[in-house]
Amino acid sequence: MSKVMIMEHPLVQHKVALLRNKETGTKEFKELVSELAMLLCYEATRDLPTEEVEVETPIAVAKTRMLSGRKLALVPILRAGLGMVDGMLALLPAAKVGHIGMYRNEETLEPVEYYCKLPDDIAEREVIVLDPMLATGGSAVDAITQIKKRGARNIKFIGIIGAPEGLERLKREHPDVDIYVAAMDEKLNGNGYIVPGLGDAGDRIFGTK
Repeated sequence: MSKVMIMEHPLVQHKVALLRNKETGTKEFKELVSELAMLLCYEATRDLPTEEVEVETPIAVAKTRMLSGRKLALVPILRAGLGMVDGMLALLPAAKVGHIGMYRNEETLEPVEYYCKLPDDIAEREVIVLDPMLATGGSAVDAITQIKKRGARNIKFIGIIGAPEGLERLKREHPDVDIYVAAMDEKLNGNGYIVPGLGDAGDRIFGTK
């Protein structure tokens, strides 16, 4: 069964509050998304395996721990997910990055895939899917389905704002995927937007309307 982590750390909640504000401009919005991705990454990678190594300090030899080589892949859902990549790579510089492109059919509110490019060895990697908004859950569910078709089995989802409807759908359709978000909001409106949410994350990251 999916593990769901809603990060209630004060720094996370402070940055989410700034992110929601309609007066927050594109530059600051981008920076906040990147910073939140980094904080969420910290929590989502808590279970990465380590091994003991010896390191020579200026004083003596220290027995310490380093990551034991598990390979990672980041897969942002285009286009809003791109805003989370730099923050993740700051902590995981060796991770490979794939991309899945989707747009939402405005009548059915369901995702339509138009692009999918993943690392050749995706099946051997722990995959972290990135999308700031977990609204209906359609994009996340479809992206993870595509990734599983290519052999990946160890998958996590990181978002910033979630809606109960999207969370339940993702848990139901991919019960093996752990979910990490910074906030869980009240509901979706009739247009499939999260309430209170923060508007269209892609538009606010890239300055488009």
